[in-house]
Amino acid sequence: MTWLFDFWRSSIGGKVTMAVTGLLLFGFVVAHLLGNLQLFAGPERLNAYAKMLADSGALLWVARIGLLVVFVVHVVTAIRLSRANKSARPVAYQHEDTVQATFASRSMVFSGLSLLAFVVYHLLHFTFGVTNPEHFARKGVGAGGHDVYAMVTTSFAVPAIAIAYAAFQIVLFLHLRHGIQSLAQTLGLNHGRLTPLIGKLSVLLAALIAGGNLLLALSVQLGVVKVAS
Repeated sequence: MTWLFDFWRSSIGGKVTMAVTGLLLFGFVVAHLLGNLQLFAGPERLNAYAKMLADSGALLWVARIGLLVVFVVHVVTAIRLSRANKSARPVAYQHEDTVQATFASRSMVFSGLSLLAFVVYHLLHFTFGVTNPEHFARKGVGAGGHDVYAMVTTSFAVPAIAIAYAAFQIVLFLHLRHGIQSLAQTLGLNHGRLTPLIGKLSVLLAALIAGGNLLLALSVQLGVVKVAS
């Protein structure tokens, strides 16, 4: 394991770690969105989906713990690389492009930590029922005997909760956009004609994911989805 740790500690190893963990997290975000979009199909579809996940039992917790490890490694590596970059260049940059690159790096760490805080809140809200136990207590045929559709719709019927979720989607958009561009650069794809294309693709993908989550968060407020009785 020593060689693996030494590789992670290296500059190249850190970038590879960020790329691999970033891809895994990106895949999860896409899968999570596709599953949650069943909210628009009605209570039966969403509750059936939630029950299917809950019935996975130990496999679901293995996936959750694995994702948590990936997320922590991603955040820790990002902080380490950011500190290494600052230590390597203690003198202020003289050119605008390098200043922009440094700001992008700093903003990625900030947005990543902000998203970590959001994930913790999201788990406390919908998975453990800590923040809003009155929503979590709705019984039904969904995950763990809960009415997931009722839990989601009654939660998003609260303006403060809907706005909070919507606000974090802006942070997610910014993080994904720059993350996709950084991944392309790590893979050696960010050059020549590909650079403008990757820039547009990063905006499109980030907008689709953040936009989908944004619509979920505001769906009840907009009247697209009805609150469960």
